Amino acid sequence: MDTEKMIKAYCLKTKEKNVPMHDAKITKTARGGFMAGGHDGNGNKMAAIMSEAKALQAIKDGVATQGF
Repeated sequence: MDTEKMIKAYCLKTKEKNVPMHDAKITKTARGGFMAGGHDGNGNKMAAIMSEAKALQAIKDGVATQGF
């Protein structure tokens, strides 16, 4: 998979920025926002809040699955 198109997020456990998210799943929050959840490839969970445009583009590019 092309890592350039992957969703990048902050890993709280390792304190690294712009870590590519594996097995990303886009969900919708109660207030209508979008979140991506996944892991960093080493089993550390990650989450990122994103705009609707970025979320739908990630689903279209195939780097994330739709969970809403």
